[in-house]
Amino acid sequence: MDTVNLTRLYALIMLEHGSRRAHLLGVTANPTGPWTAQAARNFLMDIDTDMTKLKFLIRDRGGQFTEAFDTVFADANVRVLKSPPQAPKANAHCERLIGTLRRELLDSMLILNERHLRRTLTRYLEHYNTARPHRSIGQLCPAQAETRPPTPINLASHQLRRRAILGGLINEYQIAS
Repeated sequence: MDTVNLTRLYALIMLEHGSRRAHLLGVTANPTGPWTAQAARNFLMDIDTDMTKLKFLIRDRGGQFTEAFDTVFADANVRVLKSPPQAPKANAHCERLIGTLRRELLDSMLILNERHLRRTLTRYLEHYNTARPHRSIGQLCPAQAETRPPTPINLASHQLRRRAILGGLINEYQIAS
């Protein structure tokens, strides 16, 4: 992502394949090997998911993913797999998430700095994980992926409340209480 001041920023995002839940690991202007390894350590310490569900990690062959990055996940009994060279379809779910972030968020906003991008991505990923329906998991959001779908209700007998997200770029609707 390029900022208003033409500084390029990079975000490290982890995507759970089964539930489509996305996690922001960090934002930086200089993604080095030590930075990605520390971001991985922070992610594994903060994750609220059962670690036995994580079996493997598919990553690309970027130079910022060093042996230290792989070791962090190997120590947590997560097998690290590198995607084949020049094969974007091998990691299609992540490529789709990047496209979604660009279309729904980043193409419509001017990012000021690293802190602004982190705050914007954090808020969008909260919406993505808890309110945005996904076709691949039966129009449920990732937070509902492992539960049963909610029972349908007749919206004609209820009033809805609109909540603006990210200054009105996205709207969420709830039944007014």
